[in-house]
Amino acid sequence: MKGIFLATTMAGALAVTAAATALATEYAPLPQLQAYEVPEAWRRPVAPLRIAERTWQIGTEELTSLLLKGSDGAILIDGGMPQSADHLLANMKALGVEPTDLKLILHSHAHGDHAGPLAALQRATGARVVSNAESAVLLARGGADDIHFGDGILFPPVKADRLLQDGERVELGDLHLQVHFIPGHTPGSMAWTWRDRGDGRDVNIAYVDSLSAPGYQLIDNPRYPKIVEDYRSTFARVRELPCDLLLTPHPPASSWAFKTEAKQVEPLGCRTYADRAEVKLDAQLADQRKKIQSK
Repeated sequence: MKGIFLATTMAGALAVTAAATALATEYAPLPQLQAYEVPEAWRRPVAPLRIAERTWQIGTEELTSLLLKGSDGAILIDGGMPQSADHLLANMKALGVEPTDLKLILHSHAHGDHAGPLAALQRATGARVVSNAESAVLLARGGADDIHFGDGILFPPVKADRLLQDGERVELGDLHLQVHFIPGHTPGSMAWTWRDRGDGRDVNIAYVDSLSAPGYQLIDNPRYPKIVEDYRSTFARVRELPCDLLLTPHPPASSWAFKTEAKQVEPLGCRTYADRAEVKLDAQLADQRKKIQSK
């Protein structure tokens, strides 16, 4: 009986081994993990560039990181790629801002090309990260399980210290900003507005999140069913923002060139920015409808 049991067991093991070998020969190797790579201009540092009296661009040529210097410390909006932390700290120091002078870190949306170094900056400065509920979830998991990109754009996780309501004000001494929720590019996308002085006059500055939909499924998206409706309401809202001077996370989107100086090549305001984005969205929708109908 014992011999029969051992023979049966060995036969079963051999059968499993043979099946596993057959499966191994049938399937191709799993794909290699790919790093998130971006254009060189997104990674090319620039020296601090003055936008207005208290507003500076301290990021890279084609990723905006804004430093606002006030009476009670400084505020940073967006950080660019994860590898930008040391560059940002160096540019702050060049402007006389020590790490402990940075009190608040704000952002536009929770993708790795804008929120990438926020965790490192939070640790280095002790600044409080200010976000909203939708973005805070994505920040906390380091961009994992993104609606559109899955785990393709990961970054070090960030803990939000304060969650905002739409229209809430953020104040630090003489710096007064207001947040505007503009969902679409992400469900937690935000715009920020504040007043500064430029060219000898008071200006309303609007830092408005991306309005693009890069490769997004716009029709019947199970993860974001009302994505198109959100974009429509966002376009309408952006058109009405106080906006003498428009800035965006990707400078070319608002016609800015950040090299040896900060220069807006073409005068571009919030209304035109929203109008152009809506034209692109409509074309993207039409293309997706055509592909669905042709199936």
